[in-house]
Amino acid sequence: MKTVDADLTPLDRAIVNAFQGGFPVVERPFEPAAAALGERGLDVTAEELCARVRELDEAGVLSRFGPLVNAEAIGGTATLVAMHAPPERFDEVAEQVNDHREVAHNYEREHPHLNMWFVVSVADAGRVREVLDAIERETGQPTYNMPKEREFRVEAKFLVDGPLPDGELDLSHLGPTVDAGGRTTLTPDERDLVMAIQGGLPVTATPYRDVAAELGVDVDWVLRTVKRFVEEGKIRRVGVVPNHYALGYTENGMTVWNVPDALVEEVGPAVASLEFVTHCYRRPRHEGVWPYNFFAMTHGRSEAESEERVAEVRETMAEYWDVTDDDWDTLFSTRILKKTGIRLDERADANTETDTTASVETDADT
Repeated sequence: MKTVDADLTPLDRAIVNAFQGGFPVVERPFEPAAAALGERGLDVTAEELCARVRELDEAGVLSRFGPLVNAEAIGGTATLVAMHAPPERFDEVAEQVNDHREVAHNYEREHPHLNMWFVVSVADAGRVREVLDAIERETGQPTYNMPKEREFRVEAKFLVDGPLPDGELDLSHLGPTVDAGGRTTLTPDERDLVMAIQGGLPVTATPYRDVAAELGVDVDWVLRTVKRFVEEGKIRRVGVVPNHYALGYTENGMTVWNVPDALVEEVGPAVASLEFVTHCYRRPRHEGVWPYNFFAMTHGRSEAESEERVAEVRETMAEYWDVTDDDWDTLFSTRILKKTGIRLDERADANTETDTTASVETDADT
């Protein structure tokens, strides 16, 4: 049985479980969403559902409502970096790192040496080294760049006890029929749309129409573009994004593993299939400092639950090779040092076409 810290009604719990992905991309999306809940025994009108999502958003139970934009597919790059901050200088080093606008997230993690972990996000991949060189000069500490070499899962979903306990109610088929294109760049209009929706949609009866009005474009183009972005992977999913702390998921552990190179492609999908693993990647080792090449992030509502989940990851690993205590570690976060979000504007700008022939009207005609 899953429990939460927030005081949620059965409808609230159904919303959290059902709509973390697969929300309709239609002009009035709360109507089919409410109908789908009704078919599953939850009697709610579109107006009531919209109002409740808005209240959950305003109360902080949800981080936002709308698309989860895949920053990597929009443009630029981001990388995970680790470093040692001497305990007597920890706050000073944290401030020096955080002063770099390219640093989006920074966490203190439990590790005898690499105790600071941050994300560098830039429009041009070549700038990663420039940023790290500057941080090394300022702090006097080496950095260890751990870019993502293979993504096995990015699926941060958090379920609660109550209706629809198995999760997603997929209504993503509702909306315009589109074909994923081969273009990786953005048109200026698409860039403006990404900027308008990256922080969420307005929680209204007609969120896509409201975005279209804000941008001065046709709602059909907004619907088609959002749907196509889902197909192309520029948007991972559309739905509610819970605040996992409000749901009681206060413990997160970054498990790291020294997986034999020949087994990574087998181990990755197996670990990614565990429902409590939210992120799963292959990353480079650093000889003499960092022996691990596989990362799996887990979340739990207590230290005991987190330990149980880490143990389950180890059991899965043990199906493929003889895992010893020296082959893995868990780095629990002890403090959030910075969390500003990825700067999508700069990354999207750098990936936007200067030729505006691929306009709103052209896209709408396809």
